[in-house]
Amino acid sequence: MRVMIIGGGIGGLTTALSLHAAGLDCEVVEGAAELLPLGVGINLQPHAVRELTELGLDGELAATGVETTFMTFTDRFGGEILALPRGRSAGYRWPQYSIHRGELQMILLDAVRERVGPVRLATRFEGYEQDGDGVTVTLRDAGSGEVTRERVDVLIGADGVLSSVRARLHPDDDPLLWTGIRMWRGVAVWDKVLDGSTVLASGTNSTAKFVSYHISVAEPRWVNWVAEVKVAEPGVVGEANWSRPGRLEDVAPHFADWDYQHFHIPSLIAASERILEYPMVDRDPLPFWGEGRVTLLGDAAHPMYPIGSNGGSQAILDARVLARHLATVSDPAEALAGYEAERRPVTSELVLAHRTLPVEKTTLLVAERAPHGFDDIADVLGEQELAAMADAQHAITDSDVRALNERPSWSVR
Repeated sequence: MRVMIIGGGIGGLTTALSLHAAGLDCEVVEGAAELLPLGVGINLQPHAVRELTELGLDGELAATGVETTFMTFTDRFGGEILALPRGRSAGYRWPQYSIHRGELQMILLDAVRERVGPVRLATRFEGYEQDGDGVTVTLRDAGSGEVTRERVDVLIGADGVLSSVRARLHPDDDPLLWTGIRMWRGVAVWDKVLDGSTVLASGTNSTAKFVSYHISVAEPRWVNWVAEVKVAEPGVVGEANWSRPGRLEDVAPHFADWDYQHFHIPSLIAASERILEYPMVDRDPLPFWGEGRVTLLGDAAHPMYPIGSNGGSQAILDARVLARHLATVSDPAEALAGYEAERRPVTSELVLAHRTLPVEKTTLLVAERAPHGFDDIADVLGEQELAAMADAQHAITDSDVRALNERPSWSVR
């Protein structure tokens, strides 16, 4: 069996490693001329770390990322509303890692090059045709413009939110849906924040929210930050450029009047060499991901709001489940159908759950009841209100601890 994977991101590279580990041949095709360690921070949930550990990458993750201990929610002054243990602190056998997305991609890329072979760069996907025996894929060389048609057994679209494979599977009525929240992101060298391993989320999406966490274990200490500001009403947007440069003067004023006890937010933003700006978008869950021997994976299949540390983690789970089905079911179309049946309901539910901005109800309540801050959250919220906030966050970020710890391996030997 020959599998072609369109997209050399986290999902595509993990798919290649998973297929190789299961004894299947594959090739990764990427439109960029070079894969570089670009981007900002990402959190890997324990269920994703388990899968990367089974692929033999636990040492690289531990040497590169920060093992996350808590996710702490505060108001705009830094007063603690709720602190939730994460990873091994929450009882999982595997940690949660905060890591630079680009460094994670390089860890995966190095492993793919060593085990699978070179990634095919500067090659753009243009279309496909399939019959009962396979898929004919049309590719274009980005440099010469030469068009080739190649025969494969299975085609996987792992090419992100703006997926070209998805556009051919679902050409109509599949818009990007915007919350009205504009996001700015950056990375800066900064002093230790709290214990150095806490994801700190402050404020409310109704006005402005600021998230920060360390992504390096050694000096210099790199802190990733995300500023989320409501600037418009929800609607449809035509594009979302993830590498669009952002401007300091656009984001910093939203936090200039924050009397924030943990650090001076405008200074952290100003210390960033590069700021990225993009809208918080997703797409409606699909009625089906693929057809026959063609399917989707990761953000191409289920883009969701980046509020639950789920984008990269769910792509990794997709990759592992896909490889298991292709390695254990003799008919490729049936294997892809089984993969979709297992993964589409779970991820569709997550997309819709993220849209509710689950902790927003509570953080907004705190802002209304204590507009000038508080000394003790017990003076602002009752135990049931805090428990409801914790449950809402767990619903989008956690799998059952015992179920994950005791579940049999997905690896196929």
